[in-house]
Amino acid sequence: MTQTAVALEPSAREAIAEALNQSVAETVVTTMLAQNFHWNVKGMAFGPLHALFQEIYEDHFEGQDLIAERVRAIDMHANGTLAGMLKRSKVSEHEGEATDKEMIAMLLEAQETVAATLGGAGEIAAELGDTLTEDLCIERGRAHEKFAWMLRAHLS
Repeated sequence: MTQTAVALEPSAREAIAEALNQSVAETVVTTMLAQNFHWNVKGMAFGPLHALFQEIYEDHFEGQDLIAERVRAIDMHANGTLAGMLKRSKVSEHEGEATDKEMIAMLLEAQETVAATLGGAGEIAAELGDTLTEDLCIERGRAHEKFAWMLRAHLS
């Protein structure tokens, strides 16, 4: 049965918020990874990759806000520190130089990681009767899978 966010049991809201905060952390780190690569890509594919990386980080910036606001909508705390996000995230930053193919491969892995995390968060929300969160997770997961497909196509 679908419940409003306020009607969810506190333990349900805590479990959902935990999964969403994991999703936010990974989205934030992936956003910065894409922006870092946007700034530093070079080579013959500079133009299209520069544009694709920008499309990714702009999408993810909006996405992280939607997810964090959903945490607040269920009356829980949205973890917003960079240090906390880096510690929690299964996606890692990248420092230093990387080839365009290495950038694509790292971003591809990040997209797949975030999509999987969102899928898991959506399953938790569905089990606990929060279809609105489930829908958001499906929508955002679909966006990450689309970017994974686009990046994978560059490596074929």
